[in-house]
Amino acid sequence: MTLAPSDTIVPPSASPSAGLTIRLCEPRGFCAGVERAIQIVVLALKKHGAPVYVRHEIVHNRYVVDGLRDMGAIFVKELDEIPDDGQPVVFSAHGVPKSVPAKAEARDMLYLDATCPLVSKVHKQALRHMRHGRHVILVGHKGHPEVVGTMGQLPEGAVTLIESEEDVAAFTPDDPAALGFVTQTTLSVDDTAGVIGALEAKFPELQAPASESICYATTNRQEAVKAASPGTDLFLIVGAPNSSNSKRLVEVALKAGARQAVLVEGAGEIPFDAIPADGCVAISAGASAPEVLVNGVIDALRSRFEAKLELVQTAEENELFPVMRSLRETPLTKADMAFVNGAA
Repeated sequence: MTLAPSDTIVPPSASPSAGLTIRLCEPRGFCAGVERAIQIVVLALKKHGAPVYVRHEIVHNRYVVDGLRDMGAIFVKELDEIPDDGQPVVFSAHGVPKSVPAKAEARDMLYLDATCPLVSKVHKQALRHMRHGRHVILVGHKGHPEVVGTMGQLPEGAVTLIESEEDVAAFTPDDPAALGFVTQTTLSVDDTAGVIGALEAKFPELQAPASESICYATTNRQEAVKAASPGTDLFLIVGAPNSSNSKRLVEVALKAGARQAVLVEGAGEIPFDAIPADGCVAISAGASAPEVLVNGVIDALRSRFEAKLELVQTAEENELFPVMRSLRETPLTKADMAFVNGAA
């Protein structure tokens, strides 16, 4: 957000002074993969004109999806909903099974793959395990688009989904000495460590991926929430109810000491009755939540309370994932870029 001259940016205090204290987490909100995916849709609309079709939500946020729809994007569940009109289709940031681009190619469709590069890395890690003769264990949440996409990279039966330590106890592989694991990128770091610990205890020869599967943005946002949670009366996580990384932030806040934590899509869902006038409210946002929604929450709090702002920063993010070469020369206006960056 853009801070006003009157804002006091100080480290989080152990005992908030009189008036409401707002602890604002940094990093928060859009990650590089989300910005890239949104930019791909906007650039495709600029280059090819409307409509541009998008398979599933490009990212899990209603504000973003509605904004792209207003620009001319049409969201579909499957490719068979798209007519043969020559217009492009974009695959979401969560990734898709291999069968999806294969179907698009069979129909000579122009498709643009907006899969986050860090999700694509997990796909490659899973394929590497399989090439080395290992059965792949995917730690993740059943039905999440990223999990569906990752499992769809390998032949049926080559991947087992593990959601909990109870699943680990029940899992009996054909060859316990030939196993490798990967994880969904948006999981709770602490909870996932417990599941992986249980897997390693049960299967000592389990092979890890070449690098961490949980993405930097997920880890960074969880660390900032942990730092801001102690002494917080209410932790507001801005994000969508179907956003995995946003829901994990609520869980992290509660475990780290926040008295209450709730997921809100915007200022209209703030539970003001739960906020003491001289208390402390912390704010973060999931990786698919634009900053404009965070600003709306802060403005709503300031309209009701005398408030000071504290910045809780635990990391700096400078990652940038470029779009595909075919779109790089397409110009965007300042308004377009503000939308891509979550500022409008």
